Parts: sequence; structure tokens; C-alpha cells
Amino acid sequence: MSENPDPAPVVRRVLAAKALRCLADGFVSLLLPVYLLQLGFGPVQVGLVATGTLLGSGVLTLAVGLQSWRFNFRTWLLASAALMAATGIGFAVVTDFWPLLLIAIVGTLNPSAGDVSVFLPLEQALLAQVVEHRRRTAQMARYSLVGTLAAAVGSLAAALPTLAAGRLGMSETAALQGMFVLYALLALAAGAVYRGLPAAPVADAPAPRGSLQAARKRVYLLAALFSLDAFGGGFVVQSLVALWLYQRFDLAIATAGAIFFWTGVLTAMSYLVAARIADRFGLLNTMVFSHLPSSVCLLLIPFMDTIGPVLVLLFIRSALSQMDVPTRSSYVMSIVPPAERAAAASVTAVPRSLAAAASPMLAGYLLGISPFGWAFIAGGVAKIVYDLLLLGTFRNVRPPEEEATITRKAS
Repeated sequence: MSENPDPAPVVRRVLAAKALRCLADGFVSLLLPVYLLQLGFGPVQVGLVATGTLLGSGVLTLAVGLQSWRFNFRTWLLASAALMAATGIGFAVVTDFWPLLLIAIVGTLNPSAGDVSVFLPLEQALLAQVVEHRRRTAQMARYSLVGTLAAAVGSLAAALPTLAAGRLGMSETAALQGMFVLYALLALAAGAVYRGLPAAPVADAPAPRGSLQAARKRVYLLAALFSLDAFGGGFVVQSLVALWLYQRFDLAIATAGAIFFWTGVLTAMSYLVAARIADRFGLLNTMVFSHLPSSVCLLLIPFMDTIGPVLVLLFIRSALSQMDVPTRSSYVMSIVPPAERAAAASVTAVPRSLAAAASPMLAGYLLGISPFGWAFIAGGVAKIVYDLLLLGTFRNVRPPEEEATITRKAS
């Protein structure tokens, strides 16, 4: 058996590519509804495009995860970066609704503040392969932290089209199209980073299989529960929250960008806290008991008549709602055999696209008929039900390292 190489270079490249991708997602998630409205489309059509992106990402993620054993991670990531670049160019040059919807379905566009894409399970499985299990949760937190901070900076970049239109004399539509070109360039930069990954980062890693076997029942049950959470989250993707703020409070896109920058910073900081809490109270408890109060905040938002209390609730939610992201990733990776991690990551990540695909369309419809914010109510209720079901179903399923800690304390 050959000696495994230092995992640090692999981790650095994954984090660098993650930052580039999330930087692009940060401004696109805010500019997408503005661009579509600029082209003459309504809230329902904006919701349809958001649904198309999530639906397409889900199908692609599942297909890649189940077939990941055919090629190495580097090949899959390079192909995904090429698709991301093509998506940006497509949105920059196409202005008709149905072709745009088609590009949204087959491409990598992300209307959410979180990372919802084919890249996610590939990168998570790669990190789980090269990082020791005792450092896995902390590394997943770092992975999420980098992506969220980059997305927060990207939110600030959403103000660039307004500046370009005012100072360079460009039309607003042309300035927005330029941002999709920037999205494509960032994809190419991420591809250049992926190109430096080794074909086989761990010498003695077990060969991935084509499908789930030992962990099939457990992973499918998790996927079903995650799908409920994703369905609730689809009602409040960042693009549609920005649209609601614009409709309800006439909020400028530059102001929205600043707001989502700070929500992103709060979310990023929560990842570091989540890793420490998980070490003390366990992964599942951290997932559930940080998520529940954030869902209550969603329920309260529509009842606020002024922007101030809305922002307070958004900030509280941002500080809590994503603490389950690194812990969930670590939990899934720790309760399945190493050879099934790529498939498990895909099957449990797909609900963040597939199950969430219907709700943005419904949220767009609700925004079209009422400015109250019914989408927040629907999302909050679905997420609370998910938390309770997850806790009740998996309270006795612990990662091996947590079981070992409990055994030591008991003895």
C-alpha cells in the first residue's frame, strides 16, 4: 500500500474553486430576478426559471453521483465547470423566455443563497476522502464558511450593473448581461483550479461503487426528510426574497445586496460555531436545535409592517438556519461506508434541487397575488415539520466516533 499524499493541497484547491463559484452565485442569485423583470417577464416566470434551475440541478446531481465511479473527481469537476461557463454565456446572449428556461434547466445557475449544484456532492465526497474523520466536521464547516463568505461578497457585486449603467452610459440590460459573462469567466477560473487536482488524491481509498448498497435504506430515508426541508427552503430562495423586499418595501437592488452581504457573513460565522457545538452535543442535535428557531423567524417575517423588524428576523435566521449545513454533510459522510459516500452525497443533496424545484414557482405565484409574504409561512411550517421528523427518526443513529465517545464516558 502506498503512502497517502498530504491532503492540504487538495483541500486548498477545493476551497479556492468553491470560493470562485460562490462568488458568482452571490451576485447571480440577486441579479437573476432583476434581469428577468428587465426583459419583461413577471413574478410567475421568475419563479418558473428558479424552479427550472433547481430541477435541472437535481437531475444532474443525481446522475453524476450515481455514475461518479466511472471517472475520477477531477474529470467530473472539470466537466461541471465547463457547463457553468456555458450557462453564463447562454444567459448573456439569450433574451427569449423559453430558451432561457431551457438553459436554466440544463445549466448550473443557482437562485439560492446556498450552494445548490452538481459541484457540492463531488467536493464533499472528495474532502471526506482526504480528511481524517476526527477533522471532518471542522473541515466541512470551513468548506461552508468559505463558500458563504464568497457568496456574501458576490452579493455586494450585485450593485455593479447600476454603477456601470450610471458611469459608463451602458443600458441596464447590457450591464446585467455583462455580469453573466463575469459568471462564465469565474467558472473558467474554477476549472483552472480543478485542473491541478490529482486524479487519485488518496492512494488506498476504496473504489466507489455505482450505487448504494449497505447504506441504501438509511440514505433514502435521509433524502426523503431532506426533501421536505428543501421544499420549505425553495419558498425563500434569495432571488425571491429579494423580489419580495423590492415589492413590499421598494428596496433598491444595491441595498438588497448590502443586506444579503451581512446575512451571508452571519451565516458564515455560524458554521464555525456549529462545529464547536457539534463536538459537545452531537451532530444531529446541532442540526435540529439550531434550525427550529430559524424557522420560527420565517413565520414571523410577513407580520412585520416595516423593514427594520424584517431585517432583524432575517439576520437572526441567517445566524441559525445554516448551522445544519456542515453538520449535515459530516453526518451523512460518517454514517455510510466510505465507498458509498459519493452516491450518498448526491442522493441526499438532490432534494435541495428536486424537492425545492416546485416551491419557487408556488412562491412566485403567491408573490403575484399578494404582497403579504405567504411564502415565508409555507416555508417555515415545512421546515419545522422536517426538524421534528428528523429528530424523531434518527435520534438513535449516531456516527461511530460519537458512539465511541459515549461508550468511553459510560465506562
